[in-house]
Amino acid sequence: MKEVIKKRIDIAAGRIKSSLVLKNGKIVNVFSGEIIDGDIAIEEGTIVGIGKYEGLEEIDLKGKYVSPGFIDGHVHIESSMATPSEFAKAIIPRGTTTIIADPHEIANVCGMSGIEYILESSKNIPLNVYVMLPSCVPATTFENSGAILKAEDLKQLIDHESVLGLGELMDYPNVIQGEDGILDKLVMAEGKVIDGHGPVIKDKELNAYVVSGIRTEHECSTAEEMLDRLRLGMYILIREGSAARNLKELIKAVNQDNVGRCLLCADDKHPEDILLNGHIDHNIRLAVEAGISPVNAIRMATLNAAQCYGLKNLGAIAPGYDADIVILEDLQKFKVDAVFKKGNLVAKEHKALFTLTPEDHSKVMDTVNIKSVAEADLKIKLKSNQVHVIRLLPHSLVTKKVVREVEIEDGFFKYSDHTDILKLAVVERHKATGNIGLGFVENFKLKGGAIASTIGHDSHNLIVIGDNDGDIIAAIEEVVKVGGGITIAADGQILKTLELPIAGLMSKEPIEKINGDLGEMLEIAYEKLGVNREIEPFMTLAFLALPVIPDVKLTDMGLFDVQSFQFIDLEA
Repeated sequence: MKEVIKKRIDIAAGRIKSSLVLKNGKIVNVFSGEIIDGDIAIEEGTIVGIGKYEGLEEIDLKGKYVSPGFIDGHVHIESSMATPSEFAKAIIPRGTTTIIADPHEIANVCGMSGIEYILESSKNIPLNVYVMLPSCVPATTFENSGAILKAEDLKQLIDHESVLGLGELMDYPNVIQGEDGILDKLVMAEGKVIDGHGPVIKDKELNAYVVSGIRTEHECSTAEEMLDRLRLGMYILIREGSAARNLKELIKAVNQDNVGRCLLCADDKHPEDILLNGHIDHNIRLAVEAGISPVNAIRMATLNAAQCYGLKNLGAIAPGYDADIVILEDLQKFKVDAVFKKGNLVAKEHKALFTLTPEDHSKVMDTVNIKSVAEADLKIKLKSNQVHVIRLLPHSLVTKKVVREVEIEDGFFKYSDHTDILKLAVVERHKATGNIGLGFVENFKLKGGAIASTIGHDSHNLIVIGDNDGDIIAAIEEVVKVGGGITIAADGQILKTLELPIAGLMSKEPIEKINGDLGEMLEIAYEKLGVNREIEPFMTLAFLALPVIPDVKLTDMGLFDVQSFQFIDLEA
């Protein structure tokens, strides 16, 4: 190590040439807020000098802008439906060189094996994949998942070199109540970063949540929520994903005094969104369009995230920092020209320049295990025609609880062409318990078919929506047959299926193939089934089973009111 430091000093002092010098760049300095003209000397993956340097190899940037590699402060790889290596192939060309991943999707299906799969599969790719250990497997006690992870389970990995702390604590009522199991996890993660997930907490309850040790929040949907948390010392992760798009609202509350506590994240993003619009580069563009200075937008995507998560050698262009570097054509459109990871060119003109190594999926396969479902199991017996309905809101994970009138025939719910009310079912798919939760949804606007998926956040039971029981059954049988995935049925026929055999969440195929299949399915959903174009049907469907996001959701155990945190009857 002594020799390494000596060599760096000699290069920095100009006594010897660096192995690589990036010449004539406009360097974004996230410490001072300046744009500095100069060269960047790089030796063995580390930046050793900024200024005027000569190198054994020199690359002329011709006045292009130079940014630190972007950092996604909170993301679920599984939501891309791609393996970690395919995910890396999509986001690295967009400038992302580091992610903070929470593998609670695959952990809810496969337990510790799921977390280990993400860690192992991320080793041989030019992307820093740091992991937050899933804190809520299952997310709540109001659903059945494929695993239960306690503090003693998570402790096995808390000191892993790629583990930074404890993932989003969605079970905020038990945090606030000081429940023993939650306290065990908080103690286990002492000294590490603990992520939050408490969108509705305020006043004394918010104080209780924060004093437990939780330091970040990515679920803010209003500027008021954001400011409440900033005042208590939390970091705010401003999210722009495929379903939840909060940036345009939250960015209004960012100012020069609080910008240092704000990060950018994607959380959940589908392949089409990444390949078409980008990843964290998309968040940066939106922030600048909303009036944030380019340097501050980059700071939120780099240095702030590194400081929040204690990543000492990331997030800046400065001596001693990793040479994770993004070359940008300008600071308006933020088109990424090239990406360097530890000084190696890994992407050029939105194309990955690295090869992928095979991954071992064996421990996370064959995860769909349900008891056979018949049409009789889907019948909803009603005494009253006044029912609680889950109303979807455009571009939001938040739903609204409403009361609507439905038709009844022989004591059971009857589908009607005159109302926009669909049947929703959540079928337990891990241990074949036979549990089926049934409910109603409006504003999905599907007609003449059904959509089923084994992606059902966060326990990932099988979830299906439709306007007739025949197509619902056909869709269920199809996703079981292929070992997990998303399918569309109409008139008793399967129109298209995306197979997701890895934990019922991810495909073995290249991300471009996944995107192509999803694109076809979106067209079918919108054009043939008339699904509401103000929602992303597959991701929206997946989140209808998550009982920690207001107002009302459906689990395999029944209809759940998130505000009161208890089950409610279908009948109003």
